[in-house]
Amino acid sequence: MTDFWTTIRAFAERATQTAGAQLLQDFGQVPAIAKADGSLVTHADRWADAFLCQAIREAFPNHGMLTEETEHIFPEEEWCWIVDPLDGTTNFARGLPIWGISLGLLYRGTPVFGYVALPPLRQAFYGYWAGDSQLDCPTGAWLIDAAKSPAKPTSIHVSPADPDPNQFFNLCARSTHVLQQQPFPCKIRMLGIATYNLLTIAAGIALAGVEATPKIWDIAAVWVITQAAGATWTPLEPEPLFPLQPGKDYSQRAYPTLVTSRPDLVPLFLPLVQSVGSKRML
Repeated sequence: MTDFWTTIRAFAERATQTAGAQLLQDFGQVPAIAKADGSLVTHADRWADAFLCQAIREAFPNHGMLTEETEHIFPEEEWCWIVDPLDGTTNFARGLPIWGISLGLLYRGTPVFGYVALPPLRQAFYGYWAGDSQLDCPTGAWLIDAAKSPAKPTSIHVSPADPDPNQFFNLCARSTHVLQQQPFPCKIRMLGIATYNLLTIAAGIALAGVEATPKIWDIAAVWVITQAAGATWTPLEPEPLFPLQPGKDYSQRAYPTLVTSRPDLVPLFLPLVQSVGSKRML
């Protein structure tokens, strides 16, 4: 299936580059409105959603889709794309250059490929993770940094470092209450974008991070990339992550999650963030 995976990656790269070029023109220039769940949306989100969905239909007419802005029911198709057309909309609308486009490809309800482009940073992360699918699939995670020359894929891995006050732990806006527990073992960062929050762990920048209320379009691609880079994914709720179930509406389900660079760090950080799961807001 080598040609298949090459085609998949080339499509994701091409589609996110085209969408990203248009989004960069609108960056910081468009008004945002609040959705029912309190998150923001702009016409740029909706344009990118429509563009990416049309690109998928043309390239892979037999694949299903689930997207943040339009289609929330998981389809019957064996292969399904999950699209987050603009992760970090608040950053985007306010002119903060940390936002991205996320594409995850699922096989029988479980992600096997992820691609996240960060146009303002000129970076893209991608990875493959076959898991239990028995697919003939490459395994690994890579970063393409267009700011460097040559801009070729570089394999990424989690950091082997031990926690200390100069290592990073990433919070989201709805997990800041964990700071009431002092002393915290690492230096805190909050990036305002779920995908990049967790991708920094895959890239060896941060040791761990937590997200209180990510939706499936926030994590589908990142779940693949982080695991392929060696990270440990710990759900903060008992319901299984995958496989997704055909016919189910995923618009309201949150996936509170702890991601660590090593499994032995889970016992250190889990007691500090366990309450994030019970405090999540849908």
